[in-house]
Amino acid sequence: MGAIKNYFKQQFQTRMWTLQYESASDFYLSSFQRDFSPLPSIFIRGLLFLGGCAIIIASIILTSEFGVGAYWPIYLTHWGLVFITVASGFGFVVAVIAYLQGSIDDTFGLPWYIKVYWASYNIAIPLAIFITIFYWIFLANASEDFAVNFVLDMFIHAVNSILMLILLFSARQPSNALHFYFLIVLSIIYIIFTVIYYAAGGTDPFGNPFIYPVLNWSDPGAAVLMIIISIVLVTIIHFITVLLSLARDALGRTCRNENTFDLVY
Repeated sequence: MGAIKNYFKQQFQTRMWTLQYESASDFYLSSFQRDFSPLPSIFIRGLLFLGGCAIIIASIILTSEFGVGAYWPIYLTHWGLVFITVASGFGFVVAVIAYLQGSIDDTFGLPWYIKVYWASYNIAIPLAIFITIFYWIFLANASEDFAVNFVLDMFIHAVNSILMLILLFSARQPSNALHFYFLIVLSIIYIIFTVIYYAAGGTDPFGNPFIYPVLNWSDPGAAVLMIIISIVLVTIIHFITVLLSLARDALGRTCRNENTFDLVY
């Protein structure tokens, strides 16, 4: 109980809003490894990055073949793919730099590329899970067929979350409770984009005056309600991500034969 109380006391300090952290090594080591080699992270994150790139390329090619490639940038699903690729890509870069240099100097704080990795990681994981839940609950059975290809549909709405869970469980850096605002900021940016898109007369590939039928600004009341539901959901998913990272770290300490159970970062 004392450890949990201490954890919440530490988590809700002002500095936890920021991207400050004491040890750069936690950003390129796995929670389960006993040595200090970045090679496992290089391998895992390299594969995740290549997977993200492959899914994006396949998605652009297939949507273009169906004549709807111009609409690719309007969908949150595709924004999520970009963040998956950015997070795993910068994670890969962090691990490669650590391997080439032997370690990463954090004397004056975390380097910028670690901060970019951490921020994109904070967005990509809960966003991927949100997209999976949102799609299969609200869009999979919609009258419009959003899937141009069944296999691609599974990769961008199911495998996306699997990739990010692999990144989560193979990492060691924390998920701070107060970092939920990263995804909220992105959500606000996307909401503003949908409003501008609607006001400019933008349509979906079927000619409808919206991007998603559940986010139709011709019915602002329903759209605002869906936004509130979505923001609450992404916030809940973020805190679930925090709990998963705590469980990962506890299991990792067991694997590394560390008997301490410290929830403080």
